[in-house]
Amino acid sequence: MTPHHDTVRVPYEDLHALVTDLFTDRGVPPPRARTAASALCHGDLCGFDSHGVFNLRRLYLPLFDSGRVDPAAEPEVVTDLGACAVVDARRALGLWAAAEAMDSAVERAGRHGIGLVSVRGGTHFGCAGHHAARAAAHGMIGVVASNCGGQRIARPPHGALAMLGTNPLSVAAPALPEHPFVLDMSTTVVPTGKVRIAASSGETVPDGWLADDSGEAVTDPTAFDRGAAHLRWLGGTPDNGVHKGFGLGLVVEVLSALLPGAGLGPAPAALLGDGGPHGRDDDIGYFVLAIAPDSLRPAGEFAADAQTAFAALVDCPSAAPGEEVRYPGWWESERAQERLQFGVPIREHVHRELLDLGLRSPAPVGER
Repeated sequence: MTPHHDTVRVPYEDLHALVTDLFTDRGVPPPRARTAASALCHGDLCGFDSHGVFNLRRLYLPLFDSGRVDPAAEPEVVTDLGACAVVDARRALGLWAAAEAMDSAVERAGRHGIGLVSVRGGTHFGCAGHHAARAAAHGMIGVVASNCGGQRIARPPHGALAMLGTNPLSVAAPALPEHPFVLDMSTTVVPTGKVRIAASSGETVPDGWLADDSGEAVTDPTAFDRGAAHLRWLGGTPDNGVHKGFGLGLVVEVLSALLPGAGLGPAPAALLGDGGPHGRDDDIGYFVLAIAPDSLRPAGEFAADAQTAFAALVDCPSAAPGEEVRYPGWWESERAQERLQFGVPIREHVHRELLDLGLRSPAPVGER
């Protein structure tokens, strides 16, 4: 297949309006639909197109159509201790429910210095970094982790069966103006969305993303959904620290699923797998934490020290000509600012899908 890299620039407002309308049409209350649309479009705005509108037809709309998302669900607070709570999301749209959980954690941190909201019964929530950054916008530290419920994608080192999901983890904090620190990562080398977007675009993937049953590298992304290749953990091989990626995946499972009582990846049902991905991402668990530094230190000291630390990083001289030293979240902020002004680049085949779904602006934004 010949790779196709062409993109069409779409105004962010039109992209956001389309997603909002699609969610509203399926019964999500308008304010929640707008919050959810911001979470989904965050992927395209910041350069994570594997977690953006590419997933509308492949993931989110089928969740509604199959009844696996309840658009009118009212999450239930199961336990509330003030600084921490357990919430049953009751199959609410995760793009909204995770944002709501972080807003609750921020409010709790404002009262107690720390706020923890542990969620079960969740559905896919998009980019973890979007939700963690909601805390950074309030001058706080945000931590978000999520398992994949009962969906198993990755095998343990030396394992023959998929036992865990990609189990993303994000930490966000204030840094330099308009450029918060936002680490947003899967604990596998890449999330499945990056593999699938490469497959849909006719591209190959780098060595190290996928391996076959013998451990040999696979660069054909279509091999993943054919069951001929599986995702590697961060580290890739025993010599390069695969136990660290796998261990981080288990940390996420403990914090996000074991704590609230959500669906587990490593469960007896996992032993019935055939080696490939199996199970469904239902009953996902979220770990949502906000920390208010000004409750722990004199007001303003944390922000000043953060600016000092991150400015020093940015000032570090580069050893690679033409490259700059930056921290996680910097380039995402740069892309977002540029795309808000000049439009969001959408791959042509995804743009055609959006037109079919009712995108209001068939004419692309001109390149400027």
